[in-house]
Amino acid sequence: MLIIMLFVIVKSFSQDISLLYQFNGKMDFTMIGNTLNLIENEALSTCTINTSSSANLNLNSGETIVSAYLYWAGSGTGDLEIKLNGQNIVAQRTFENFQSGRPFFSAYADVTSQVQETGNGNYTVSELDLTDVIANYCANGTNFGGWAIVIIYRSNTLPFNQINIYDGMQSVPSSIAIHLDNLNVIDNAGAKIGFIAWEGDSSLAVNESLRINGDLIGNPPLNPSNNAFNGTNSFTGETNLYNMDLDYYDIENYIEVGDTEATIELTSGQDYVMVNCVVTKLNSHPPRIIQIPTVPEGFSPNGDAINDVFLIRNLRENYGNFELKIYNRYGNIVYEGDKNSPDWDGTYNEQKLPASTYYYLLNLNDNYIGIMRGWVYLNR
Repeated sequence: MLIIMLFVIVKSFSQDISLLYQFNGKMDFTMIGNTLNLIENEALSTCTINTSSSANLNLNSGETIVSAYLYWAGSGTGDLEIKLNGQNIVAQRTFENFQSGRPFFSAYADVTSQVQETGNGNYTVSELDLTDVIANYCANGTNFGGWAIVIIYRSNTLPFNQINIYDGMQSVPSSIAIHLDNLNVIDNAGAKIGFIAWEGDSSLAVNESLRINGDLIGNPPLNPSNNAFNGTNSFTGETNLYNMDLDYYDIENYIEVGDTEATIELTSGQDYVMVNCVVTKLNSHPPRIIQIPTVPEGFSPNGDAINDVFLIRNLRENYGNFELKIYNRYGNIVYEGDKNSPDWDGTYNEQKLPASTYYYLLNLNDNYIGIMRGWVYLNR
């Protein structure tokens, strides 16, 4: 029986960036990649470009690869058949963009199996050949080529996260808005957003801004807030990723618990930037079952081994960073303790305190429960 496998390259007519994949689990993401440019376009004295470049993947011990997606892009209508570490790669999806009548392309392929097999080490994209078309792009400084791999990895040391991958091809000048949907913000701690973008110039920063939910973001000095896409790789700290960007930003201060969507806004008065892929990581661990400490209304330290100390149940076993202060009716502290202190036995400086009502202030130092306060009666 003859089986014919037909590979269809589907060109995207809708360039708006939209959700591609979603992952949930103890996962995070990183990106690797490199440019084909020898120098930034704005500084070019000759019109030359490489046909291959390399980058290294260095995951930590215990981090295992879940998925990997290769994007490559450049001037012209596209080189859609390339090699990754010598293996043939054919574009599974493509994107197009135009600036001053000149076309630009981006391509995508799922390379999960290859990256899982290779693991850490060197990755080389080769036979990405744009040398026949770049002459038409050098005069206006839009000669570029490059590649990137988005890698999703799992580790038992990570919290339960939601990873969303969005792609498309939206560009400036002068402004774009990217709508990110299907978010699940249960806790904004550790939230971050990553970008694959093409053709940004470090020397051009005219009215350039990157905002999330209306707030200006930046990562200076690598990515100043007035020049976000400037040929850098914030995963490695490199500043020579000429005319492409692999960047991420911490966004825990720009999203709120309960958010299900976010808006990215990019402006540029001169620099031609194409955003190809956006990746978000959000802590979406289901809320734990909250055990609220049970504070007794009173206790009687009389030596009968019954209620001899001020014992707060569900405290020490659930709130390791608690701080407890107890005051007398004059506002003076008579007890101050934490997990390393014994429970209050009704004494101060080893002297028995009189029967009376005392005020307690219990700071749990917890994101879900704040400070508890109230009165306890010490009975003699």
